[in-house]
Amino acid sequence: MNILDIFINSLFLIVKLDRDLWDIILLSLYVSFIALIIGSILGVFCGYFLALKNFILKNFILVILNALMGIPPVVVGLIVYFLFSNQGPFGVLNILYTPAAMIIAQSIIVFPIVASLSHEIFLQNWNIYKDQFRSLNIPFLGIVRTMFIHSYFLIITALLSSFGRAISEVGAVMIVGGNIDHYTRVMTTAISLETRMGNLEYAMALGIVLITLTMIIYSLVYLLNLKRR
Repeated sequence: MNILDIFINSLFLIVKLDRDLWDIILLSLYVSFIALIIGSILGVFCGYFLALKNFILKNFILVILNALMGIPPVVVGLIVYFLFSNQGPFGVLNILYTPAAMIIAQSIIVFPIVASLSHEIFLQNWNIYKDQFRSLNIPFLGIVRTMFIHSYFLIITALLSSFGRAISEVGAVMIVGGNIDHYTRVMTTAISLETRMGNLEYAMALGIVLITLTMIIYSLVYLLNLKRR
């Protein structure tokens, strides 16, 4: 079977709504979306706090966050594995090799990205508007509202970029999820498995969906940046 036949068959799998294929796709979207929500809520408020407050360990925390942005996902998976294994401090929760463990791993990956980018966005706007806030004696909630109004375009861009990073991740979810069929198998781990097994139609179908999602996400990022200009 040549590449063209494999490509056509993979498109057919997508169009005919193959149940196994779409179970994997929907689980991938679910895990990454929930991880994005958790990591983003924590990251945005952490970035906001770091932008507006000064304290002793602030620079140290910023250095750690920037360093964590580049941490290999497989290391994140290893850390989560040790924390939630039977010998780990949270082993009693018994969530290893479940979607919950995958969500935790992806949330850890998303958090420093959102926190670092949010900090830069809020700090930039704080430097622009802080004198006006002080001269007009704007209350705390008014400051928060104004900061988010002037930052939401860039924040959304950061969130979309983080989602793209989360959904394309393979190392961490492979370690903590175990790639269990119909339970923890997501697109990236399924592509790896199906390719090794020679099931190239499934691998290519998942690859097409993943590439399409990635293109949509980064097209939205581009359009948001274009609109902002």
